[in-house]
Amino acid sequence: MTLLLKLVPPFEDPVLIFTMVLLIILVAPIILNKLRIPGIVGLILAGVIVGPNGFNLLLRDASIILFGTVGLLYIMFLAGLEIDMIDFKKNRNRSLIFGALTFLIPITTGTLIFYYLMDYQLLSAILLSSMFSSHTLIAYPIASRLGISKNEAVTVTIGGTIVTDTAVLLVLAVVAGSSQGDLDVWYWVKLAGSLAIFAGIVMFVFPRIASWFFKQIESEKGAQYIFVLTLVFAAAFLAELAGVEAIIGAFLAGLALNPLIPHTSALMNRIEFVGNNIFIPFFLINVGMIVDLSVLFRGPEALIIAGVIVVVALVTKFLAAGSLKRYLGTAVRNVT
Repeated sequence: MTLLLKLVPPFEDPVLIFTMVLLIILVAPIILNKLRIPGIVGLILAGVIVGPNGFNLLLRDASIILFGTVGLLYIMFLAGLEIDMIDFKKNRNRSLIFGALTFLIPITTGTLIFYYLMDYQLLSAILLSSMFSSHTLIAYPIASRLGISKNEAVTVTIGGTIVTDTAVLLVLAVVAGSSQGDLDVWYWVKLAGSLAIFAGIVMFVFPRIASWFFKQIESEKGAQYIFVLTLVFAAAFLAELAGVEAIIGAFLAGLALNPLIPHTSALMNRIEFVGNNIFIPFFLINVGMIVDLSVLFRGPEALIIAGVIVVVALVTKFLAAGSLKRYLGTAVRNVT
């Protein structure tokens, strides 16, 4: 089956490759929308079909990875930029609680299941559990398109995403340090210091620079857009230097620039248009190209692991959301 899919060599002409990607971005959402399936799903499926593990029409080369990375950072940046800061500040405690619950419940349950029931090594069990202990904002474009991005539940979930992603990154650092023997007090001191410097630069220095720049180049809308992108990727790079993922930097850049870019401005419209129609679709296609469905047919072990991950992830995430709901109900009753 795999050999039949790869009878045609992958495209090498850059013009043809870009044309193919644009055609996918244009056609896939239209077809899936007619079937009442989100266009995001169509782009991911298209990536599976044309990618190295499908018909091998497109290679997941440096250009695809680059645009895919830009799309991922763009999603996080838009989430921070579009969020209602008043609601975000009002719900920050709920976000922290939800993030803690939706991280701790899945990783604890998953680790126990993989370690005791499936006989994995402890570090392997923790790593597998960390895969579904965090969550991403891959569905955020749907919420934004439906006009519910300012909904309280969406706001709480966005804040919780940053908590879970940060926690998982710390877990991965601990696991990596434990396996290499580099985990000591100095490591944590250095990590805390670098994170504080990074957050201070993005949240306090970047807004002042942006405010000055927007006043100086008020009429140059194109220059403003390029400047915003520069700040986003500078923040992402600073995040990597600080020892965390670039997506954290992109999200903080969105929060930092949020008060300076009105949601009804021409600059905001330009940011959303380019992101939703170019960069984010590239990211979704890139995600699909990573998927290798043939793994599921090589034996029962992969299917069992996939089934356990799906079931445990859904159940534990539901428990986390239900626990937050009960806590908030109790808190409201205590106040009243």
